[in-house]
Amino acid sequence: MHPSFRNLRYLVAYTLPLTAALGLWWGGLWTWLTLGYTFGLVPLLEWLRPPAAAVPGQAAATEAKRHLLFDGLLYLNVPIQYSLLAYFLITLKTRHFSALETAGAVVAVGICCGALGINVAHELGHRARAWEQRLAQALLLSTWYAHFFIEHNRGHHRHVATPHDPVTARMHEGFWRFLPRAVRGELRSAWALEAERLRRLDQSWLAPGNQLLQFGAVQLLLAGAVLAGFGGAGLLAWLAAAAVGYVLFQLVNYVEHYGLLRRELAPGHYERVQPHHSWNSEHALGRILLYELTRHSDHHYQAARPYHTLRHQPASPQMPTGYPGMMLLAAVPPLWFRVMNRRVPVAFN
Repeated sequence: MHPSFRNLRYLVAYTLPLTAALGLWWGGLWTWLTLGYTFGLVPLLEWLRPPAAAVPGQAAATEAKRHLLFDGLLYLNVPIQYSLLAYFLITLKTRHFSALETAGAVVAVGICCGALGINVAHELGHRARAWEQRLAQALLLSTWYAHFFIEHNRGHHRHVATPHDPVTARMHEGFWRFLPRAVRGELRSAWALEAERLRRLDQSWLAPGNQLLQFGAVQLLLAGAVLAGFGGAGLLAWLAAAAVGYVLFQLVNYVEHYGLLRRELAPGHYERVQPHHSWNSEHALGRILLYELTRHSDHHYQAARPYHTLRHQPASPQMPTGYPGMMLLAAVPPLWFRVMNRRVPVAFN
């Protein structure tokens, strides 16, 4: 296949909002289409088709850090995400969905909040240009997860694979124990990091420059607009979808670093992040749907690399299947422990 056509494979990521929109349009059990596709069909296909051998050091698509196609695919997620949310709210207001239909719609949009909203915001939040970071913030506001913009870059990347990172899952820690710890820890870390930044500027945490307060003000304005246009039911539906996206992204956090810790060289000082401090998957569908997030080792090793330039790191521990399947497994801790505990490298046990 010609390289230019092969690059179009990332269009597959748009099948997530497409299935969500189709489910809203068709109604009935079709509202569950996105769930069946993401956590049914995709894991099945990845299980049936093992990944091809990856070439170490070879970029996922191109070595060019700036590329119109790959950048544009990210940017389009912003209007798609907000259009999907609007369609979701309008549909719930104007059609008489049953409780089962509504639940399916909330889960479908929630999956998109995690994949389009948080995951794409994660990629854009690492970009150097201010307007790309604004796009990241816009996506995070659509998922009620704006504090991630502060905590991830300034906290997670600094403390990953150490006891100081709230979203590094510990060995033998089940997901449902990890979830509340991660939620509380990310919020506390974001506030502490922003307070520290303001102290360096000799400003109070109540200063207008506090990004968390800015995000909170915009979030309240958006919530007010939804409440005015779609009532309390619409606001609750949006919050529920955002919660689904939040839980799904915490599942991603859980599987990415489970049981992997950096060596402490001196009290409070740890070795540099290495490729073996993240779990990876070379399964094709998960890579495409999540914009190469599954090459997570290279992302932490070289955080400035855009998704289309990420490389396979042979030293990274590999998961037995793709991220969607591993997220399902993580939701059932006894099965997760049975499959994964023996795969954690001996050095980390």
